[in-house]
Amino acid sequence: MRKLFSYLSIILLLVSCNSIETYNLQVTKQHAVQDLHADIDAIYNQLKRNHPHLYQFNSKETLDFKFDSLKMAITTPMDSRTFYKQLAEVTKYVGQGHFSITPPSKRYTKKERDKLNTLKFGLHFLEFEYLDDALFIVDALGQDSVLINAEVLKIENETPQKLIKKYKRIIASDGYNTTFHNRVVGKRFLNYYTNDKGRFDSISLTLKTSDSTFIKKYKRLNTKDSMALGLDTKERLAIVKKDKIKLTKSERKAKKTEAKALSEFNSKYGYTAIPFFPEVKRYNRNLNFVGKDSTVALLKIKSFTRGDYERFYDDAFATLDSLKTKTLIIDLRNNFGGRLPEIAYLYSYLSDQNFTFINKSETKTRLPFLKSMMSNSKPFGVKVLAGVLSPVIAPIEFFKSSKKDGKLYYGLKQAKVSAPKALNFKGKIYVLINGNSFSSSSVLSSKLHGAQRATFVGEETGGAYNGTVAGLMKRYILPNTKVEARIGLLYMDTKQKMSTDGYGVKPDVKITPTYQDRLNNIDPELQWVLEDIEGQK
Repeated sequence: MRKLFSYLSIILLLVSCNSIETYNLQVTKQHAVQDLHADIDAIYNQLKRNHPHLYQFNSKETLDFKFDSLKMAITTPMDSRTFYKQLAEVTKYVGQGHFSITPPSKRYTKKERDKLNTLKFGLHFLEFEYLDDALFIVDALGQDSVLINAEVLKIENETPQKLIKKYKRIIASDGYNTTFHNRVVGKRFLNYYTNDKGRFDSISLTLKTSDSTFIKKYKRLNTKDSMALGLDTKERLAIVKKDKIKLTKSERKAKKTEAKALSEFNSKYGYTAIPFFPEVKRYNRNLNFVGKDSTVALLKIKSFTRGDYERFYDDAFATLDSLKTKTLIIDLRNNFGGRLPEIAYLYSYLSDQNFTFINKSETKTRLPFLKSMMSNSKPFGVKVLAGVLSPVIAPIEFFKSSKKDGKLYYGLKQAKVSAPKALNFKGKIYVLINGNSFSSSSVLSSKLHGAQRATFVGEETGGAYNGTVAGLMKRYILPNTKVEARIGLLYMDTKQKMSTDGYGVKPDVKITPTYQDRLNNIDPELQWVLEDIEGQK
């Protein structure tokens, strides 16, 4: 039996290695023109079968022409990454920010992955922003924190302006919105750069600070070489690598209780761990008070993801109620969205009336969850599990779906009438938004805007006011180039609508920050709100 297991393990290993080698050859080779054309047809057919609002912003004739023109333009073989770049310039015309395509990446054996996991890239600890036609470092950790607000003049030998102009040609937003393009191209600059160039192990940035211009080089280094990484001080090493100390029974019990309390705290606030920086505490949800007393509260939500949001909002609004807080500022800037149940739960604390958070979701299938699970991008084991559970899942999904006026709808829990929370906030609300306020952030914003419940300050949201195609996503891998498409299966909208389709929630007070604001450590949107509150006293 032991020998049989050993033989099977060897066979599986050989098959896996061969599969990886075959895949890597597939994604790097020059694909025949007919195969490229076949992949164009494949992705368009997937969209027509699955996307419930495919022709919302561009007509069928327009999209047909775009895809046909791409096929006519491709007359010579090309690799998968080159194909991805050309395809992305066409798929953006679907006009749905959740629909995206990504180029395939090289696959590695377990041994190779284990080795790669010992390498860390200092570049990944930088965050960028793009304002006033300047790309600059907006956040950094460790020794690189001195680079905050440094302008990026060059990446290798290319200017960021040249690269950003190219990347904007492939960025898809909801409808005709442009604020998303201007914002996301900075926030996710490294993602676009990697999709453009492929994996790289070193890079040089030409940076400009107030007193100098210099070249900063980054390369992947072994994590054991902490001095070379320039990330860990002796104190940080002491945190990361603690000597094991034998504890008594009571000490172990106390430590277990402490660990449980920390876990619950981290879950409540949505803790985001930063590798090699255990002392850095970053949370998705934070409630603070602005000024000398508790009359003005700032609720900063970085994303509607991670952890026990119900406990956070329950405690937060209980605090606001007990302290008689008069004004609540909700900061949704750079919040790309997340969980629908979370924003619906938050809204129940912002309304004093019964409400239906969203409409039933238009869809092309009665089985959106199963369809997403059975996609060709899913591992074989996941598809087997979905198949085994389908006799249970399918009836539930059928029960949730209904047909009206020739259209198919899927009923999520948030499409039912809900009651406001007893401790709902009754004071004045301001919402800070920008082009990166997307997906769930935009849905919540449109709900609050339509109910005239808040004053909006900042930029137009990147997500559309009238709805978005998201909810459940199907990931489909094109058969030849292995480019992956991410297709939304549910059209989600609120009852609130604006007359002009294709734009986000527009602010009551438009404020666009500048690079100089960042240099001066000024938050112009928040500053305006605080001045407005003061002026009303």
